[in-house]
This record gives sequence, C-alpha cells and structure tokens, in this order.
Amino acid sequence: MTTPYPPHPLSPAPPSRTNGLAIATLVLGICGFALIPIILGHIALAQIRARHEGGGGMAIAGLVLGYLTLAGYAVLVVVLVASVTGGIVWGGR
Repeated sequence: MTTPYPPHPLSPAPPSRTNGLAIATLVLGICGFALIPIILGHIALAQIRARHEGGGGMAIAGLVLGYLTLAGYAVLVVVLVASVTGGIVWGGR
C-alpha cells in the first residue's frame, strides 16, 4: 500500500466553497434592492470569515450596490419632499 505524497507547498489551494448569501447579496444589489443586500451582505461577510468560505468580493460588491441604492432612494425622497413643499409654498401665487 502506498502513501499519498503531501501537497507541494506552492501548489494552488483547493477551491473553497462560495457562500450562498454572498451570491444572493450581489444579485439583489444588481436588481436595485437597498436594505436586503445590506443586511445579507453583512451576514455573508461574517459567515465567510467564520467558515473560511469564498465569495467575499461578491458580498462586498452587493453591499456597495445596496448602499448606493439606499443613497439614491434618500436623494429621491429629498427631491420629492422639496418639490411638494415648494409647490405648496410657491404654487398659491
């Protein structure tokens, strides 16, 4: 019976499993959701650190897209409130 050779120190590591929440974070961030990717992205990053899984880049990209979408929605609300209040104030003339 032969014993297997140990892996060479410079050989590439076996691919790690990709975290499912990281994939979901990226997909939902691309779709334009705001809060769901932010929540899932933080959970995914915690799981990736704890389980030594792959997908950290996808989780971060989904988080960035979620935060950008949230900022866009905030700007939209400010513009809508300003236009409605401006219409009330200046529309009576």
